[in-house]
Amino acid sequence: MCGIIGIVARTGVNQMLYDGLTVLQHRGQDAAGIVTCDEGRLYLRKNNGLVRDVFRTSHMLRLKGNMGIGHVRYPTAGCSSSAEAQPFYVNSPFGISLAHNGNLTNAIQLKNDLFRADRRHINTDSDSEILLNVFAHELARSDKLSVGPEDIFNAIRGVHQRCKGAYAVVAMITGFGIVGFRDPNGIRPIVFGKRVTGEGDEYVMASESVALHSLGFEMIRDIAAGEAVCVDVDGNLYAEQCAQNPALTPCIFEHVYFARPDSIIDKISVHKARLRMGEYLADKILRVFPNHDIDVVIPIPDTSRTSALPLANKLGVIYREGFVKNRYIGRTFIMPGQKQRKKSVRQKLNAIDLEFKNKNVLLVDDSIVRGTTSKQIIQMARDAGARKVYFASAAPPVRFPNVYGIDMPSASELVGHGRNEEDIAKVIGADWLVYQDLADLVKAARKGNPAIKEFDTSVFDGRYVTGDVTQNYLDDIERLRNDAQQEKRRAADNAVIELHNTA
Repeated sequence: MCGIIGIVARTGVNQMLYDGLTVLQHRGQDAAGIVTCDEGRLYLRKNNGLVRDVFRTSHMLRLKGNMGIGHVRYPTAGCSSSAEAQPFYVNSPFGISLAHNGNLTNAIQLKNDLFRADRRHINTDSDSEILLNVFAHELARSDKLSVGPEDIFNAIRGVHQRCKGAYAVVAMITGFGIVGFRDPNGIRPIVFGKRVTGEGDEYVMASESVALHSLGFEMIRDIAAGEAVCVDVDGNLYAEQCAQNPALTPCIFEHVYFARPDSIIDKISVHKARLRMGEYLADKILRVFPNHDIDVVIPIPDTSRTSALPLANKLGVIYREGFVKNRYIGRTFIMPGQKQRKKSVRQKLNAIDLEFKNKNVLLVDDSIVRGTTSKQIIQMARDAGARKVYFASAAPPVRFPNVYGIDMPSASELVGHGRNEEDIAKVIGADWLVYQDLADLVKAARKGNPAIKEFDTSVFDGRYVTGDVTQNYLDDIERLRNDAQQEKRRAADNAVIELHNTA
């Protein structure tokens, strides 16, 4: 999962891009990057680390220009090399920079095609660089000295025909402006907005609406599945549907975990969707455990708070904050490497003993992925004096790998894979465990936008909406994502860095 932003303004955009990326920091903490354009010249800064660490005053001063794009990254295959920090750039045609959120499911085939047929070299293992080169090759087909909106839309039609999977993209074309587009299924989010100034209109495109609002822009709408939106340097806006058969099937995990609660995605309030998740989960608890003996409901901060409060209200049980969070520790789910994830849990959370002592506690979390974090938190509750510890997940069991840009582990490392709820409860050490029903999760999200007929729920039911995910592909994912392989890749990356530093 990554965060992207692009701005065309009347004054310098460096500070706005920086501020926008800090608002999107929850979408990726591995690397950050900004590229701007001023009088046909590009200025780029990117590196591993948080936004606040990557950009210093000297870097900001060099990021000149009234348009630019930015990116915050977390790795979808465990690699944390700075070589894969975005945005990426190609000089032909016109000079194109690109930032991408998502994952291409046919990246290997595309990479071979780019080399053999298009004569293009890919320098990293990132599918974002592949996507950039596909877009560049399709745009070069116009064979013009300057580019216009229709040339861009034709190029994106070609991208849709060639690229499979999930992609929300912002790209900057030197001398023209900013382009945003979304895959024909609209799996990953992207919105755009406008601000009227005395000097003319300014536009922004970003992963989440909260980035627009924080910068003082008014949201226009989501970019539709398969649609492309471009803004030229003079502030003229163009939009066109570029997919033959678009069908909006957005990722429901955005509403479960990734998106900020103050965002609106595909006309759905993330906050309200999570409130409904809590209500439906309470209904299930009342069905399955009508004579429950829960004394207190305690959320596992931060994402689950929104669901835990209405759940407690509907159960008629006291809601309490039982964990204090260290806000200087990153989001555990998106940390590379199981050892680092395990180490961070105790550093991130501390139990307030008096909220647990001699009580039957219901812990509420947004989801359970590997189960290691849940297990440690349950043990923390017992150590704090809880008599019994129950566990509720606002999402159904995660049983299948994600192939659309979320770095969930291989299937064998998912605690829900091949286990029923009773087995999972034993693994994580809960006295009992209840999961949200998938139908209720979909209902909680769809109520915000009934026009959405289907969501991507593949991590729960194994149904991949793009229709091109084979068992061989999933086997490759298994080999690529298991923690042992990721540790090998990180060791190789560190060896290269150490060699470079001592050279």
